[in-house]
Amino acid sequence: MNWENVVLHTRTAWWRAAAPVAVLALALTACDGRDAAGPAAGSGPDGGKSSANAAVATGGRPAEVAGDGVLKPGQSGTGPYREETGKTTYEVAAQKVHVGTEDEAKEMVQDPRDARGLVAATAYVKYTNKGPGVVKGLARVDNGAEIYADGRRGGLLLGTPLDLPGCEDPIDIDDWKVDESHVICQTYMIPKGSRALEVHWGDESAADPLVWKFDDAG
Repeated sequence: MNWENVVLHTRTAWWRAAAPVAVLALALTACDGRDAAGPAAGSGPDGGKSSANAAVATGGRPAEVAGDGVLKPGQSGTGPYREETGKTTYEVAAQKVHVGTEDEAKEMVQDPRDARGLVAATAYVKYTNKGPGVVKGLARVDNGAEIYADGRRGGLLLGTPLDLPGCEDPIDIDDWKVDESHVICQTYMIPKGSRALEVHWGDESAADPLVWKFDDAG
């Protein structure tokens, strides 16, 4: 049977201006034990060193493609996304991933047991509208971003505060013009001690998403 682990959001030292309520969807697991939409955090063992207070940032790295074709932090890739006003092409660059502590994760949920062994990872992703026209209404392009830890997809934290330093709230973006850029963040819960982080982005209909690799997360 499918199950969903849902918890409520409270204020934390890192996310000081918390939203009133947030929902953490840790996993939607099919009866055969596989995630119906991809693997989820918390379903594997906690290995490696703790990633507490780690920050995986781009710094001044050159925009080069890794040998396996995966994008490096800060490098741009291009792809289409279906918005309410039609298909829009975006230039997308995952800039950094901030990883918090297990104590912070426990403070973010109503029942600390729901965050046992987990930490919150926030991806900072820069999107540039490349046309063909203005994106009117609420842009949904950030919904295409996911965080993977050691090859497994994390659990999306819904309703996370969007006024983190350097993060923009899509609700405040009106009439997204061509060549205009915005940095929008997504937060996922991942197992503490994860070593290799990846940010994936793409429209749900895309066969191959863009992938950025952030090695040595902790």
